[in-house]
Amino acid sequence: MAVRLQTERFETGAEIVRLTSGRTDVGAAVSFTGLCRADGETGTISAMELEHFPGMAEEELSRLEAEARKRWPLLDILIVHRYGRLVPGDEIVLVVTLSAHRQAAFEAANFVMDALKTSAPFWKKEERADGTSWVEAKDSDERARNRW
Repeated sequence: MAVRLQTERFETGAEIVRLTSGRTDVGAAVSFTGLCRADGETGTISAMELEHFPGMAEEELSRLEAEARKRWPLLDILIVHRYGRLVPGDEIVLVVTLSAHRQAAFEAANFVMDALKTSAPFWKKEERADGTSWVEAKDSDERARNRW
């Protein structure tokens, strides 16, 4: 399956090896791993809670995967997104794109991340020493999405 939502950690290198092992048609494997940072939107955070609508989130990620496959000559694509409580340093999201050539792999990975930030139904709540707060959507994410 090319899309996974999970609470468990993932290993970027292991996922790339799994996707490329035994293949001779892949000329480029591009990956993006998003990590939970300690410097959150509202100050230093101790954790972040990621919530989603089960079913809707998988459907949207699958739609993005299909759109990327339509736009670029991809040999494979993997999207992994975590939910639940994460702490700084934890992996949040992984996008891996495989293509015969690097440009398609780079562009497809960039597109998926820009689109994912604005269209996938995830909500982030940051935990700080003085309380919690939901993270608002950013205009910069919408502008990044609109360039595609």
